[in-house]
Amino acid sequence: MSQSSGPALTRLRNAYTDGCILQSLADAFDCYDTRAEASALSSVAWLDKAIIIAGAPGEGKLDFILDIIERVQAEFLRQCIEDIPSDLPPEFPQRGMNLLSHLPTAANAIPRLDRPPSLSAFVSHMAHQPFILPGFIRDWPALNEHPWRSPHYLRSVAGPGRIVPVEVGDDYRTDDWTQMLMPWTEFLDSVMPPVQTMHASDQPTLYLAQHNLFHQFPALRADAIIPDYVYSSLSPPPDFPHYEPPTNADQLVMNAWLGPAGTISPAHTDPFYNFYAQVVGRKTIWLAPPDTSPSMYPYPPPDVTLDQPHNPASNHTNPSMSNTSQVDVFRASDQSSTNRTPFSAFWENVVNRAMCTTLEPGDLLFFPPGWWHAMRSEETSFSVSMWF
Repeated sequence: MSQSSGPALTRLRNAYTDGCILQSLADAFDCYDTRAEASALSSVAWLDKAIIIAGAPGEGKLDFILDIIERVQAEFLRQCIEDIPSDLPPEFPQRGMNLLSHLPTAANAIPRLDRPPSLSAFVSHMAHQPFILPGFIRDWPALNEHPWRSPHYLRSVAGPGRIVPVEVGDDYRTDDWTQMLMPWTEFLDSVMPPVQTMHASDQPTLYLAQHNLFHQFPALRADAIIPDYVYSSLSPPPDFPHYEPPTNADQLVMNAWLGPAGTISPAHTDPFYNFYAQVVGRKTIWLAPPDTSPSMYPYPPPDVTLDQPHNPASNHTNPSMSNTSQVDVFRASDQSSTNRTPFSAFWENVVNRAMCTTLEPGDLLFFPPGWWHAMRSEETSFSVSMWF
């Protein structure tokens, strides 16, 4: 990004945020006519767009937006909360997939530690390899008094009329994958439908992935306890010397991941250290070190001379550093052990160094920047990634 594009983008984000606020206020004034509910829903949606699309930049702007949302909800949308269907199960259904004892694409297990390391031990010699702290987050309010496994709690903490960004489709590498904004309550219904439709399977898979839900719903942020390790100011690891922490004030980026069984994040890399907390359901994790990149078959840059649909996994920004693999580490076992010609370098150079495990609710996973990782939800799953 050029020096001029940074300030220009900031001005654009500010302008979009201010425009959303003005449109929201106009809709709020319309709430006093006979279209009160429709206008109130539109008012809240515009404010959510300011948060989702622009990030609500500017001192005090986010708090101002959240205050307007609460006022509109309290004044015009209180009935919406009272109309939540009574036949919803109290918790997300856990009718998970059959778990494999191991993945054929990973010869090793991710180490599980008997006890959490001291902060000094983590900084000095444990931050260069992945590990799991079993049950480390079991005392989070999200697993106890404010249970994220309860759709009713997730509805109440947001209030009526909220919208969220979701992925549509099983895998962002496919050409029919897309994204959309949709009501939070409708998304929760898709993850955990009413009893009479719980076995319906003709709807596309919806996945709330890599979204800062805590920016939108601050009460959820209070349900998570950030590990002290996150604030340890780690140096770049030897196998990823270009590491830099996030540029925000906290040097921390928290994202939510919520979806039904079968949702997949294909093998890819991220540029940050990551503590990954499993709050609801089980999720299978696959990892491989950064130096296996030449054998991971990353997607090439798109050929702009061909009239082909855009593949979301193609890297337009920096073609020399594509971060998504063409190898499906969860389905590669479909190939027979004697016929592994496709992606032969992967089978020869990656599998013997790759690791896998299935996280249980309460587990905390750590891995350094540059590590290839893939995730698959084995049942309805709610996870939190903490990039630092």
